[in-house]
Amino acid sequence: MASRGTPSGSQTSLREANAARVLHAVQQHGGITQVELAETTGLSPATVSSIVKQLLVEGSVETRTTIRSGRRATLVTLTRRTGLVVGLHLAVRSLRVLIADVGYEVVAERVLPLPHDHRADTTLDRAALLTVDLLEEVGAGIDEVIGVGVAISAPVDPGSGVVASRGLMRGWEDVAVADVLAARLARPVVADNDANLAALGESRFGGARGATDLIFVRASFGVGVGIVSGGVLLRGPGGLAGEIGHVLVDPQGSICPCGSRGCLHTVVGSDAVLDSLRVSHGPLTLRDVLSLAQQGDPGCRQVLEDAGAAIGAVVANAAVVLNPSLIVVGGEVGSAGDSVVTGVRDALARRVLLNTDGPVSVIRSELGPRAEALGAMAHVLDREGAVTV
Repeated sequence: MASRGTPSGSQTSLREANAARVLHAVQQHGGITQVELAETTGLSPATVSSIVKQLLVEGSVETRTTIRSGRRATLVTLTRRTGLVVGLHLAVRSLRVLIADVGYEVVAERVLPLPHDHRADTTLDRAALLTVDLLEEVGAGIDEVIGVGVAISAPVDPGSGVVASRGLMRGWEDVAVADVLAARLARPVVADNDANLAALGESRFGGARGATDLIFVRASFGVGVGIVSGGVLLRGPGGLAGEIGHVLVDPQGSICPCGSRGCLHTVVGSDAVLDSLRVSHGPLTLRDVLSLAQQGDPGCRQVLEDAGAAIGAVVANAAVVLNPSLIVVGGEVGSAGDSVVTGVRDALARRVLLNTDGPVSVIRSELGPRAEALGAMAHVLDREGAVTV
C-alpha cells in the first residue's frame, strides 16, 4: 500500500532546503545559538537541532556550550578549516586587528594606539606586521587567510579603493589602501569607510540584525554615517555618501579641513570639543573628556550634550530624507554615554516624520569598538557580489 503524506523526494528536498537555510544563517550571523537559529530561520527547535547534528556529522559546523541570558546554550559556528578572515580598523588614533574564521568566530584581537596624524606608509606596515604576528600566535599561516577587510576613517572610492578626499586622515589622500596592504600580505584586500562597514557589521551581528533600512551614526574624532537602504550599503560616486560631518550647520563658523566653512565637523569634531574646554580644564584628550563626563564633570558633560544635539539635528534631517526604520549610534563618543543617542532622539521627537508606522528607533551599537572590523570581515566574504544585509 502506498504511504500517505509528503513523497519521500519532497521530504529530502525540504530537508536540504532547511539545512541550507541554517547554514546561511550561521554564515550571516557568525556564532549563533540553536535557539537563535530557530528564531532566525523560522524552523522549529527540534528541526534545527536535527539539522545541526547532521551538519556536525558532515563537518560543516562546530558546536560548543556558551551562556546566553544566564542560561547554557549550544553555540553553532562554521568549521575553522574553511579559512580565516582578517578585519582591520584604521582609525584616527588607533589600529584594531581581528582574526576570525568564516563563521566570524574571533580567534585573535589586538589594539594598537597610533600617534596624531600617523603616516600612511608606517601605519600600513604596522598593520601588516601585526596581522602576521597574530596569525603566528594562533598557529596559522598567511596562506590560510581568505582575505583582509579594512575599515578606514575616511571616504574610500569604491571603484579604485583610493582614499577619496581630505578629511580627518590627513596625509592619506590618494592612498590605495587595499593595494598597498595586498602587496605587503600577498592576500586579497578590500577597503571601505569605517561608518559604512560599522553599519554592515551592526546589521549582521549587532542590534540591527534584520533591518534593511538603517543609519549608523559614527561619532568619534569626527562624525559620519553609514547608510543601508533596501539591504544595500549606499556609497555614492567616489564613496562620499554619508559624510554628514561636512553638512553646513554654521554659515559664519570656522573653516573645516575640507575647505568649507561651518561644517558639522567644526562644531562636534574632537578639536572643537577640546578647544571649548581648554580655558576651564586645560589640555585634554578626547579620552579624558569621555572619562570625565562619565565621572560627572559638568563641563565635559555639557560639551558632549551640545555635540549630541548638533549631530541629532543633522541626523533627524537625514531621517526625513532616507526614512530608516532604525538609527544605530556608535564610535567612541556615541558609545561612551547617552549624549548622542539622546540628541538624536530629541531631534527626531521635534520633527514630524512622514513615516506613519511609528517613531524611528534609536539604539546604541551592540558591537561597540568591534563594529568596524567585524563589518570589514563581512565585506571580505561579500566581495564577490553586492553588499547586502
